Order: sequence, then structure tokens, then C-alpha cells
Amino acid sequence: MYDRPETAAANDRLWQGVRARLGQGPAQLARGGDPWAHWQSPDLILSQTCGLPYRARLHDRLSLVATPVYDLPDCPEGFYYSVFVVRAGDLRAAPHDFAGAALACNEPLSQSGWAAPQAHAAAQGFAFGRILMTGAHRLSGQAVAEGRADIAAIDALTWALMQRHDAIARDLRVIGRTTPGPGLPYVTARHRDPEPIRAALAGALAALSAADRATLGLRGIVYLSPETYRALPIPHPPAADLG
Repeated sequence: MYDRPETAAANDRLWQGVRARLGQGPAQLARGGDPWAHWQSPDLILSQTCGLPYRARLHDRLSLVATPVYDLPDCPEGFYYSVFVVRAGDLRAAPHDFAGAALACNEPLSQSGWAAPQAHAAAQGFAFGRILMTGAHRLSGQAVAEGRADIAAIDALTWALMQRHDAIARDLRVIGRTTPGPGLPYVTARHRDPEPIRAALAGALAALSAADRATLGLRGIVYLSPETYRALPIPHPPAADLG
């Protein structure tokens, strides 16, 4: 996750550190292709998935390795949250002001883009209106900036990367955030022992340069149990799609 041109080299160096400590694994990270095929491959050594796919479909097919600790303000270690973004010129002040408004969402199996904003709205006693499926958080932000949707929930690390690298972020502003939930877990194939992989990942992170850790927004790892992820509800998929 969070692999984009500006972070690719740092992610490559992190993987090389893991591979060197494990003494096995492909020479290069796999990029592209079907993530579901990667996650369910018996050859999988290390990947990262979102909390919602994990608890909805993958919890009995993968072993949890660790959870990243991202450099996010006011957030427990191993957790993350989404920020609600709207057009910079939109004068509405809080997410509940967008009851019935069009929500841009990256995909219906996204914890940060779909499950978290649905849970937030339900807790506040309102619901969003029409849904625009975009395929990516950055595209959700673009849809809001262009007026094709009114609001989007973007995970906080993606938003930080967008602010650094994407001009479109200047056309958006944050009006709130969701309750923190467990972060995007590192996973391996079900039959593999996660302990040596966790140790290799921890060692590789510790050896990573400060610049690379800052590029990735990554401070370390913790272990959260499968039950921590599965305790969250699984939302219904969107009933409409403007995409």
C-alpha cells in the first residue's frame, strides 16, 4: 500500500532489507496485477492489505504478520484514520452538513474510503447520498475538486502523501476525521510462520534511513490480533454508483 512513484524507491529498499534477513523471496517487489491473486497465492511471503478485505474475506486465508505504525498525529500506535475532504470553497463546516450529499469512494471494500465514513455517519445520525466509485483515493479527491462529488474520506497517510506530491490537494480542505481503527496489516500465506517474517520486517525498518522512513511515513510495527480487526462491523456495499 502507499506505493507511488515518490515512495517506490524507499519501498524497494525496505523489501531488500526484509529479503536479506529472511534469506528468501523475489528480487523485486511485485507491482501491478490482481491484488486478490497475490493475497491468496500459496507462494505469498509478504504483502499488505486493507482491514476490510482482511476481515470480510481473507482472515481465514492469511496469517497476520504485523501492523505498521505510521507517523500520524494524535493516533494510537498501529491505528489510522480517514480525513473528510471537501472543495476548498465549500462553506459547509462538518461532515454532518453533507447529509444526502454525493460521496466519492475509492472502492466498496475500502476501510478508509467506505467503511469508516459509513460508520461515522451512522454514529452521527445521518447518511450520505449518491455514491461515486472512483478506484483510488487520489481520484476521489480529484472528483471532489472537480465538483463531481461533494465529499470524500481519504486515509490520513494517503492524504499526507497527496499534500506533498499532488497539486489537486490545494483545491481541497479537511473538515473532520473518522475514529481511528487498526492499520493496514502486513500479511503472509496462511501456512507460513509469521514470526521470522515479522522479525525480518522489524529489522529492515530499524535499518532503513531516516529519510526513507520519512518518505514512507513509517515509524515501526506492532502486532494486533486478528480479533482486533474482526471486531469492526462489515458495512453493506453501496446501493448506487455514479461512476
